[in-house]
Amino acid sequence: MAGVVLAATAFAPLPAVAGATGTADGALAVDRTLRVYNNNIENLVVNNADGTCTRISGPDHLTSMLVDADGRTGTAGVQAPDLLIVQQVRGTGQAQAYADQLSAKFGYAAGTYRAIVAWDDPEEWGSTHRCSDQSLGNLKKRQTNGIVYNTRRLSLASGDISKYWSAGWLKPGTAYDGGAGCTLYKPPNNDDASVNEWKWKRTSAIAARFTIRETGTTVFAATMHLPQENRSNACAGDGYTGIGGTGIHLGADATSLMNASTIRVVGIDANRTGIPAGTLSGHGMTGYGTKATHGSSKIDYLFVRGTVQPSPVGHTVSGTRSNHLALYAFISF
Repeated sequence: MAGVVLAATAFAPLPAVAGATGTADGALAVDRTLRVYNNNIENLVVNNADGTCTRISGPDHLTSMLVDADGRTGTAGVQAPDLLIVQQVRGTGQAQAYADQLSAKFGYAAGTYRAIVAWDDPEEWGSTHRCSDQSLGNLKKRQTNGIVYNTRRLSLASGDISKYWSAGWLKPGTAYDGGAGCTLYKPPNNDDASVNEWKWKRTSAIAARFTIRETGTTVFAATMHLPQENRSNACAGDGYTGIGGTGIHLGADATSLMNASTIRVVGIDANRTGIPAGTLSGHGMTGYGTKATHGSSKIDYLFVRGTVQPSPVGHTVSGTRSNHLALYAFISF
């Protein structure tokens, strides 16, 4: 099932002061910062260089990723995030558990953070996933992408979630010439071997348009995970190399939501190096984060339309407990 909203029971409307702070005269001032993160959390299982794997708890991962205004983790200045754009979660169960752990971290009730995912319970694919302990490799066999959001600050209408859209793919062994041979990565254009039959689902993207409760400002967010093949040959669809030849494309429903939004955020594990910060400038977005995010390579990207506050760590969180470093942007509105 695609485009599932988790913990779908409606909340009563929250008071408009949910994101407000006190001023010297006792009045309430609206918090005018939207805190956004992007990370491929690798199913909360890290692949180590020696072939072993390490399971990471949600709270430990969150502590390693969330930062204060000075880009530091684990300080009293770390404030509750508004959007976590994530790749490679196992589905509804893991996504909502992770969201509830985030709620608990900031003393909120379970369900305060909610998640949407592209696939509720994707089928397994792959074998060991490069883990010498097969029980840990098995935890990486179900993969989808999602968005976790803070209901204290953001509302989401059911009609403001896009249907999933597929990434582009060059099937191994297929000739590539400026996009020739590229297809959409979904059946019938999926892997031949049964062990990888459902691998394509990990690249399904999803997007949504949120509304900031205090101000009515609309916020578009999308999460994408492009295939490994995109590193060598950019593909975004049939004969199409994507925006700026990067393999990135936005689905039709997502584009409609984006065009109706003031703030725009796209988080991507693009599996491709060298994507320019101006790639999505045609949609008013700029890329943030210039450091390597996966070993010595930068393959993860965060694009934003909005006023992004400066970052002393280059919008990249070095201590992230994942094989991918998190990117973040604090957006003034």
